[in-house]
Amino acid sequence: MVQPENLGRIIDEHPFFQGIDAKLRALLVGCAANERFEAGQFLFREGQDSNKFFLIRAGTVAVEIDVPGKAPIIIETIGEGEVAGWAWVVPPHRATFDARAMTLVRAVSFDAKCLRGKMDADPALGYEVLRRFVPMMAHRLSAARMQMLDLYGPGAVPARLKDEKKAKVAKAVKTSKGRNRAPDARLAAAAKDTGEKAKARTKVAKEAKPVKAPKAAKPVKAPKAAKAKKKAG
Repeated sequence: MVQPENLGRIIDEHPFFQGIDAKLRALLVGCAANERFEAGQFLFREGQDSNKFFLIRAGTVAVEIDVPGKAPIIIETIGEGEVAGWAWVVPPHRATFDARAMTLVRAVSFDAKCLRGKMDADPALGYEVLRRFVPMMAHRLSAARMQMLDLYGPGAVPARLKDEKKAKVAKAVKTSKGRNRAPDARLAAAAKDTGEKAKARTKVAKEAKPVKAPKAAKPVKAPKAAKAKKKAG
């Protein structure tokens, strides 16, 4: 069993809590214990109550998501000088990932309920703990997001579906451009079309041969009246 004074030294030398005030370190020691995990053992499981977190002293831990019927998806691997477990900070205090020992792991664990109580009673301790945990939480969530993109990003989409999507997007863009043209542009286009149609009509008119009007029919002269025979003597 590791003595409290040795736990204090281990906590002080660990990068996560390095440089913390001696008074606050003593509060941490009161919630700490030394633990060991064989390869394959879980430090915690997704969905379980997050009642501990761990300072990793030696070994490697896989932070992963369990996928039914498939191999677990490893989000990140952590090792000496790092921390496993942050869900204890935020209600409902349930683990969001699995943490599995990939090798023999030696760690210092902290009882979450004990530590939350001391953080509530001493705001200085709460500040020192949270200012170390928040960047780590952001990093882990970012790592999970990047891993999901690698797994389910563009490379995971069949080529046929990508081509269909591109065609739909191109059609939508073309339709959108037609609907969203500015009024001035539409008027200019209409004027251009009208001018071109007028030019076409003029060209046709010039090329067409003129049709001659039919000559007027000559008037028919009325027959001259027969001269009256001269009266005899």
